[in-house]
Amino acid sequence: MIEDHAIDGLRMAMSYGTRVFWKGTTAMGELCSRFVRPIRPLCAGLLATIGLVTGCIADDDLATGESRGEVQPAVHVDPRRSLVVTEQAILARFPLQRVLDQLVAQSGVAGLDARGLFHQWWDTQNPGPGLGAGPHCNDVVADVLGPVLNGFPYPCRAEGALAAVDPFINAGTNPDEYIPIALFNRFDLTPGDASNCGEYRIVYARRAGQSNTAQRNLIIFEMALANPHPQQELKGCRKIVDFWAGLTDQNDVTARADALEQFYFTGIPSIDPVVSVDHLGGGPTGAGQIRTNQFIQETVTPRIWDLREFKLRRTCSGTTCTAMTVVPVTVKTNPFGGLFRADSPDARAPAFQAAFLDQVPALAASDLASIDFAISDTFNAAQSPSSGTENNYVTQLAASPGGFRDQIAARLAAIGSALTPEDVVARAQALSCAGCHRLDNNLAIGGGLVWPASAGFVHVSERDTETVDGQPRFVISPALVNAFLPKRQQVMEDYLNDKLKKPKNPADPIGGRRVH
Repeated sequence: MIEDHAIDGLRMAMSYGTRVFWKGTTAMGELCSRFVRPIRPLCAGLLATIGLVTGCIADDDLATGESRGEVQPAVHVDPRRSLVVTEQAILARFPLQRVLDQLVAQSGVAGLDARGLFHQWWDTQNPGPGLGAGPHCNDVVADVLGPVLNGFPYPCRAEGALAAVDPFINAGTNPDEYIPIALFNRFDLTPGDASNCGEYRIVYARRAGQSNTAQRNLIIFEMALANPHPQQELKGCRKIVDFWAGLTDQNDVTARADALEQFYFTGIPSIDPVVSVDHLGGGPTGAGQIRTNQFIQETVTPRIWDLREFKLRRTCSGTTCTAMTVVPVTVKTNPFGGLFRADSPDARAPAFQAAFLDQVPALAASDLASIDFAISDTFNAAQSPSSGTENNYVTQLAASPGGFRDQIAARLAAIGSALTPEDVVARAQALSCAGCHRLDNNLAIGGGLVWPASAGFVHVSERDTETVDGQPRFVISPALVNAFLPKRQQVMEDYLNDKLKKPKNPADPIGGRRVH
């Protein structure tokens, strides 16, 4: 096992050639000193055996700072290299068809191809029978609400027309093409029990949306990467975090592109590739998902931005799989707005309101990074409209004063908080998809806090670019720059510097917040 770790470290050094942790030594010496600190003599022997020590790494470079009586320098990461990547030169390696091709190949389903999977996915937005395979928006229809999912509204949408287009032809000019606009490292979403090592995301935007607001459509593959060494708990994620940290000091954009391409599509030593059916809801734990931010509303009034969520599902008997479909699921941490009404007709409203009161202390946190909200999937909506009132929790609360509002006020008084019920509900709204993307932009949420702004319904814009160090890259939101990334950076650096504290609840994320 020790030799495996040493060899893996050397392989990473040779693969990426990066100076991972501090200046003054070569990448291979760095990786030896970091990955296999307790066994440096073995590491030195391995380096010498393959002829890499002579003229490359001095004996002193393989000694730790501790062994020389020195203080180890703290590890720091660059958020724009190690947390979010939007350089177009790197993103060019991540065409949507390549992702879908890989998922289809893993499915083992005869006759399925990327185009067919794409069409089935968007046919979920059409009324049945549509193309025939897979679920449709009107599979369940309620007397009053119409089409529903989880008992909450799930209207069919104009994006269903995408089931008849070809996004994989005429690259560069096809309005139906999807262009990659960001890669995200969400190690901060790793649960305290390290049942996975967080999410690693790819964001795509429809080309037509770059010039026509009413044709915008965005897709996020949010892949939950399995822990390669679950018996080691959080320590089992170390190679993954080291990989992302190593990008900070790599100034060659091509080398960063090579490394990220390998990480996502083929994997690095002892780490599975990120792009995997198992990482998008198709694995035994069901972790990972695909989210969409939909606004193809050119002929629809009123025009409503809507965020939805999907998972991959396979139909298998033994080792033979006969189908793989993209299936709509509830939008997580996104309770249906009507449940905030004291006069809600939904039978689940009393249970939701009781559960919400238990979340008041977490929502009443004194700083933005600590505000949190956990709710049962029983109460999660089927969609998260960031226009209109369905997902506007503050408006829903005000629609039937008394009752629930008074209960929130009593709970706030009990914990000595000066916040109002509206403040607390606005904070829950901020942690929903619609709230974070639009409804809470620059909204005062009590305690002197203001929720940071998105880039107008999105956190990465396919419509705006900037050039940094000679590289054009897509622009990210003020919320990311000023609030979300600093917290994620702190979590990653604390982990690398052995300062990270586990959450009390093993299911809670190490970053303290379970969304965005």
